[in-house]
Amino acid sequence: MVLDDLLYTSEHEWIKKEGNQVRIGITDFAQEDLGEIAFIELPDVGEKIESQEPFGSLESDKTVSELYAPITGTIIEINETLDSDPKLINESPYEKAWMIIVEPADESELDTLMSAEQYKKHIDK
Repeated sequence: MVLDDLLYTSEHEWIKKEGNQVRIGITDFAQEDLGEIAFIELPDVGEKIESQEPFGSLESDKTVSELYAPITGTIIEINETLDSDPKLINESPYEKAWMIIVEPADESELDTLMSAEQYKKHIDK
C-alpha cells in the first residue's frame, strides 16, 4: 500500500508535510520486507538530523536496519508508543506507527523526495 498524499525516499521512509513540520515513518513495503519488528531506537527530542544520515534503527526477526533522515532538521516529537509496542509498525505503518516529527531546516529538500507514483515505480523494479 502506497498512500497518494505522502512523499517517499528510496530507503522506504514516508514523509507527511503538516504545516511547517513533517511527520516521518517507514512504508508498508519496508515493514513487510523487514518482518516482525521487535525493537526500535529513535533519537531524542531536540536532536538534529541530517538528510541521508541514519537517525535510528529497527530490529526485526530478520535483520537490523538503519532509518535514514529524508531531510535535515530538528526533532520536535517522537512516537514514544513505539518503545513499548514496536509491532505497531507492522500493524499500522502510516497511521499509528509514525516515528518522528521534524522541523525542517530547509523545506526545499522536500522537492527532492519521490511522489507516490514515483515510489510505486521504485518498489516495482
